[in-house]
Amino acid sequence: MNLKIYFDSVKGIGVLSTSDINGKVNAAIFSKPHIFADDTLGLIMRDRLTYHNLQTNPHAAYLFIEEGTYQGKRLYLTKISQEKDTDRINLLKRRKSLSAEEDQQKGPKYLLIFKIDKILPLIGSGEN
Repeated sequence: MNLKIYFDSVKGIGVLSTSDINGKVNAAIFSKPHIFADDTLGLIMRDRLTYHNLQTNPHAAYLFIEEGTYQGKRLYLTKISQEKDTDRINLLKRRKSLSAEEDQQKGPKYLLIFKIDKILPLIGSGEN
């Protein structure tokens, strides 16, 4: 399945799970990811716990639950790069509710790029 088409056409909620270098786990609500032409995935985030975890442990899992169903995707990810406060972040961001000043007061924004290691359905192993 084409993930760009999937995320552009389905409503739902996403959860990104990370852990620090010692294995202490964190989960946070995230918007739908950006899927790029090279089949990498991007998530925009601020300098919070999830971001810090990904500085020492590049592995993460993104769980997406389709609205009103028990369907969705589990994506297993590895961080391969990141950008800070770039023009690309401003082009990609979906929420426009903050003024430029309010946005700046919340701190820098990062675009983290991940390779997708594995895709599974929300429920089950994906094997028939």
